[in-house]
Amino acid sequence: MPISDAQQAIWDIVKKIPVGRVSSYGRVAYFAGYPQHARMVGRALRIAPDHLLLPWHRVVNAKGQISFPVGSEQAELQKDKLQTEGVVFLSGRIDLERYAWLGPLDSDLWRM
Repeated sequence: MPISDAQQAIWDIVKKIPVGRVSSYGRVAYFAGYPQHARMVGRALRIAPDHLLLPWHRVVNAKGQISFPVGSEQAELQKDKLQTEGVVFLSGRIDLERYAWLGPLDSDLWRM
């Protein structure tokens, strides 16, 4: 299956989310150049080849919650990965004011 420009742009943004930070589907879509297309991010992450090693677990919904069904294997895996990186959950949510990645400029500043 050919890779679309949108999928590549989304994957490029997700790769930039640093350890210990999260972003929402909507923000990833915005930074990839596809505002108002949050669902496109979910679809792109689902079909991403494993060899890309995307930090898919750093993408959560706009409420700071994991979008997989509560208690599912995928939800537990995502939560475990985030907690390993130091992200704290309170009542099933992540404090986005504390852990949100602010975008590509934020990543560039972290590298300095």
